[in-house]
Amino acid sequence: MANPGRLQRQALTAVERSIEALGRGDPVSARMAIATALDRDQTGIYVGMADAVDLAAGMLEREEPVSDEAWSHLADAVGPGPLQALVEAVRH
Repeated sequence: MANPGRLQRQALTAVERSIEALGRGDPVSARMAIATALDRDQTGIYVGMADAVDLAAGMLEREEPVSDEAWSHLADAVGPGPLQALVEAVRH
């Protein structure tokens, strides 16, 4: 049986990778990372991230820049704290 604390740390790392991938303009990696995060999330804290990542990744797949609204949706989905700071750091 997997350690829940370890799985939750892996979920956090995957969320960070997803945000970073969006900042690089890599929708495939962003989607893969958020799928990993949701798989390992033991508390349900990252459930709201899926829609936000999907919105931003869809824009990138259509070769559109991620809109300010999509970045704001992502920032709201992660809530205040280090992840929100990461969103602000990678947004263009």
